[in-house]
Amino acid sequence: MRALRFHQYGPPSVLALEDIEAPAPTAGEVLVEVHASPVNPSDVKMVSGIFEPSLPRTPGRDYAGIVVSGDARWKGKAVWGSGAGFGVHRDGAHAELVTVPSSWLSESPSGLAMDEAATIGVPYIVAWAALVDAAALQAGETVLVTGAMGAVGRAARQIARWRGARVIGADITIHGRAPSPNEAFVDMKAQDLVTEVKALTDGKGADVVLDVVGGPVFESALRSLALGGRQVVIASVGQRRVGLDLVDFYHQRQRLIGVDTAKLEGHELAAIMNELRVGFEEGQLEAPPTKRWPLERAPEVYAAVANGDTSARHVLVPR
Repeated sequence: MRALRFHQYGPPSVLALEDIEAPAPTAGEVLVEVHASPVNPSDVKMVSGIFEPSLPRTPGRDYAGIVVSGDARWKGKAVWGSGAGFGVHRDGAHAELVTVPSSWLSESPSGLAMDEAATIGVPYIVAWAALVDAAALQAGETVLVTGAMGAVGRAARQIARWRGARVIGADITIHGRAPSPNEAFVDMKAQDLVTEVKALTDGKGADVVLDVVGGPVFESALRSLALGGRQVVIASVGQRRVGLDLVDFYHQRQRLIGVDTAKLEGHELAAIMNELRVGFEEGQLEAPPTKRWPLERAPEVYAAVANGDTSARHVLVPR
């Protein structure tokens, strides 16, 4: 089969398309014919060596495809998802075929094309784990999402609305796509985040903050919280260390929660995908726009994602 491989860490140019032996599923595994697999920013980081994957390796955390062999209960079914350890200590989905433990499988929703289904994995899993599992977001609460126009931010806004929450998005750019007319939006290039959030909540602040940016906006996001609010952090852009007024923090009875979905097991990822399937089949969630690429152009796609191209979700189509 054809697979994207890297034998050393580095820029996208270290990637090469190779003909390698097709994987054989072991006991408890299935073989999935990959129909689509997106390039996530985390895939670029895998190749760069940030996550120190074992080498040589095939990257690609997310996929959509058809089970072609293995567990008879799954054979012929369309599946979608994100693989635990894909691209790190297990070969990922930027290939024509990938093996997956059957307990990690989730049946993809009806109505989504393969390239759309493939893009859901990482961004929506992160958003669900942060808002639903970590923050326990409730209907009627107000959630502030920083980095609102990125892939995770977009997923989080949809999930929050589906859960009956009020959404305030915040970003420095709208990336060519306007925010939803049903949401408040703070342009952090032109407006002060804390002032605007307080004004939009009658001085109360947000019940939950999903901080997709961290670093330069962390303290402002924390100051935008209501009494008893909780802030979930999933990243820190540009700087690892941040500041906060600890006295204000405990007087406000706030909570700070970290989420890293790379630590989730495969069956936990599949459970979240099963929850998300309901939202897509009910029309509560919507897949992002996609741009399809042949596997041969993968280094070019990786470079585009590395350079911050968010015009669409870039999806590799192996076949």
